[in-house]
Amino acid sequence: MAEGTFAQSGATNGVSQSESEKVVRKVRFSGNNNVSSYSLETLVRTRTNREFLGINRFTPWYYTWQLFGVGEEPRYLDRETVANDLERIRIFYENLGYLDVEVDSSIVEYRKNRVEVSFLINEGLVSTINSVAYTGLPEFNSRPEIRKRFYDRSVFSSSMLNDSTFSYSGAYRVQELREEQTRIINFLKDNGYASVQRDSVKALVKRFENNPNSIDILYTINPGNTFNFGNIYMALRGPEGEDSYQDSLFIQLNDSTSTERFIEVKKNQGAQTDFSLLTDQLKFEPGELYNQSTYLRTIRSFQSLGNMTVRRFGFNEETSQADFANEDIPVYFELQTLPRHSINSEFFGMRRYGFGTGAGINYNNNNLFGRAENFTLGLNTNLEFVTSNTLSEIAPRDSTGRRTSTGSAIFQSYEVRGEYSVPRLNFPFRTYQDRAWVENSRTTYSLTYSQSDQLFFDINTDIRFNLRYEVRHSESITSLLDLFELDIVDTSPSSQFRQNLINEFGENSFEFLRISQDFDPQFSSIIRYSIRNQNTNIIKRNFGFFSEVSLALGGNIPYLLDRLVITPDELEETLPSPFGISSNSLSYSRFLKLSADYRRYIPLTPNTIFSFRLFGGMAQPIGQSSTIPLNRRFFAGGSNDIRGWNPFRLGPGKISPDEVTIPGGEIKLALFKEFRQTFMRDVFSAQWQVAWHTDAGNVWYGPKNTFRDADNQELLRDGKFFLDSFYKQIAVGSGFGLRLDWEFIVARFDFTFRVHDLQKGWFEDKNAYFTFGIGHSF
Repeated sequence: MAEGTFAQSGATNGVSQSESEKVVRKVRFSGNNNVSSYSLETLVRTRTNREFLGINRFTPWYYTWQLFGVGEEPRYLDRETVANDLERIRIFYENLGYLDVEVDSSIVEYRKNRVEVSFLINEGLVSTINSVAYTGLPEFNSRPEIRKRFYDRSVFSSSMLNDSTFSYSGAYRVQELREEQTRIINFLKDNGYASVQRDSVKALVKRFENNPNSIDILYTINPGNTFNFGNIYMALRGPEGEDSYQDSLFIQLNDSTSTERFIEVKKNQGAQTDFSLLTDQLKFEPGELYNQSTYLRTIRSFQSLGNMTVRRFGFNEETSQADFANEDIPVYFELQTLPRHSINSEFFGMRRYGFGTGAGINYNNNNLFGRAENFTLGLNTNLEFVTSNTLSEIAPRDSTGRRTSTGSAIFQSYEVRGEYSVPRLNFPFRTYQDRAWVENSRTTYSLTYSQSDQLFFDINTDIRFNLRYEVRHSESITSLLDLFELDIVDTSPSSQFRQNLINEFGENSFEFLRISQDFDPQFSSIIRYSIRNQNTNIIKRNFGFFSEVSLALGGNIPYLLDRLVITPDELEETLPSPFGISSNSLSYSRFLKLSADYRRYIPLTPNTIFSFRLFGGMAQPIGQSSTIPLNRRFFAGGSNDIRGWNPFRLGPGKISPDEVTIPGGEIKLALFKEFRQTFMRDVFSAQWQVAWHTDAGNVWYGPKNTFRDADNQELLRDGKFFLDSFYKQIAVGSGFGLRLDWEFIVARFDFTFRVHDLQKGWFEDKNAYFTFGIGHSF
C-alpha cells in the first residue's frame, strides 16, 4: 500500500522566544472538507485551555490560574507534540481511505507569547474497493455449510465473482478491513482453530498504476490445526480466599476414543456451594471441538450467578495461554464465593403533602440453598406530617364551594417485601435454559405486603406478587417476561371522602362513579413482555442508546376466575376478597397496554453530550371494561419526566391541575432533549456539568373513554386525545441545571420555565420551577 506524503513546514513566522513561554490560544484546521474539525480536535494533543460552554477562547480556569495560581495551567506550545499530531492526522486519513493525504502545520505568534497552530490538510481522493478475495480458508469437507456461512457473513458480502471473491463497490476503510479480520478470526476459533492469531489473517492491498484510487483486497488465511476442549479443572474458594480444598468431584467421560477425558471440581467447605451449580454452567464438554463462543458463554455464566467471582480462567494452570503441542486444550477456572449474608439499613427524608422521615432494613442471602439462589427480606416504614393549611389546600370542596379543612394529620405506612431469585429458568420455561439464544437467565419471585394512610382513605391491605423471567440474549439485548403480576388492594374511603365527591360532582355523576371505582378495592393483574436493547453506561449515559418496547395484557387472571371458577354462568366483573382478607368485593378491568421508549446519547465534543428521548404509550380497555386501573395509567410531570410540573400534575389534555377529576390518561406522548457540558473536573471528586434541557409532552384520555355527565362533558372532552388538536395540548418546559457527576452517582439540580403552559399560553409563565433528582432524568 502506498504511503501518504508527510510534510511539516513548522513555520514560526519570526518567533524566537523560549517555547516554554508560548501559550496555544488557537488551534485551527483547514482543508478538512470531508472530516469535521471536532473529530480532528479529539485526535490531536495540541490543544488550548478548556473553554467554558464551548465559547471560543473563553477559558476562565486559565485566567484564574494567572490571577490566583489556581485553576488550569496554560497549554504551552510543544513542537514535538505538533509533529506527532501531524502523524496522527495522516494515519487517521489513511484509515479513511485517503491514501495520498498530505499534512502540514503553521505556527503563528499573533501576540507576544500567544500562538495559533494551524493544521493544513490536502485530503486528495478517497480510494474505493474493487473486489475482496479470500485464500487459505479451510475446506470443512465434513461440513460444507460452514463455508457458505462464512461467505454469507462477510463484511463485504455482495455479488460473487467466483467461489472465493466478491465484487465490491465501496470506500476503502481500514476499520472495515479490521472488522473483517476480527470476524474471520472469531469464525475460525468457533470452528476448532484455537491457535489462530492476528498475524494468521492478513489483508493485502493492491493498487493499480492506471487507477491508483481503485483497490483490490486479498485476505490470506493461515488457520493452523483444529483442537478439542481438553479436561476441565475447576477450583472454588470460600469468601476468605482459602486455597485449601476439602471436597472434590471427579467426572469420568466415556467416548469412542482411548483418550481419558474428565471434569475435576474441587472446593473449599467455606464456599457452601453445590457441585452441580458449577458443572451446570459449563457450555461444553471435554472432547468437543473447540469453540470460543461457548467458552466465553461459560465464563459469563459464572459471572452472572451473583454469588461468586471469577478469579482466573485460561488454558494453562499458571497462565491464560494455551499449549498447542497437543490436540486437546485443558481449561482451568478459579472461582471464589462472595460473603453469603449481608444486612443493610437506610434512613431517608421525604416530601409529598408534607415533610416526613423513614427507615428501612434489608437482609440478603446470595446463596440460600447452595445453588446461587438469592433471597432478600426487607422492611420499610415512614411517617409524614401534613399541616392543616396544606390539607385545606388539597381537600375537595364542599357543597358551598369552600375547601374542607381537616386539621393537621400524620400519614404513616409500612411495607414488607420478600424476593427469591434463581440464576436459571424455572417452570414452565426450564427446557429453554440451554438454547443458543439464552446467554444467561434469571427467575424472580417477589411478594410485598403494605399498609398506608392516605388523604381521606386508607389502604388496609396491598398484596403484590410478581413472577418474572429475565433472559439475556447478548451483551446488549434482554427479554423480560412478567408472567404473573398480581396486585390486590383493599381500601377504605372515608365517609368524608365520598361526601366530598357528592358535594362536588353529584351522587350519580360520571365523575363520582369513576373516582369511586378508582378507589374501590381492586384485583389487578398483568402479563407483560418487554424487550430491551442498550449499550450505554446506565449511570453516566454519555454514549450509545437505550430502547425498550413493552406489551401487556391486564385483567386476564381475575377475568378467568370470574368466568370459569367463581360464577361460571355469569360474568359479574367482581371477585370476593381472597383468604378472607376483607368483606369487600374486588373489581377488575381488562386492558391492553403498549409502550415504546427510545433514548440516544451523542458526544458532540470531549466535554459535551447531546441526548434525547422519545416515548409513546397507549392503553385500551377490552371486553366489557371501560376503564384502566389507576395504577396502570400514564402520568406526566416530575423531575424524571416533564420538568416544570409536579409529579402526576400535568394533563390530561389541557385540563387545569386544579380541575382534574379523573387523573392519569390512556395515551402518553413525550419528547425530551438535553445538552450537558462539563466545565470543571475533579472538584470534590466530581465532574461538574451545566445542562440545558427541554421537555415536551402530555397525557390524554383514550378514544374508549366515555363522557356521560352533561354538566362536565366539555371539561372532560378537554382531556381527550383528538388527532386534529392534540398537538395544541403539548406542554413544553425548558431550563438550565447543574450536574455533580461522581463515579457511581449523579446529583441533579434543575430550574425549568414553562415555555408552553396549557392554561396561560406560550411564554406567559415567568416562574422558575426547581426540581432535584438522583441520576440523569433519562
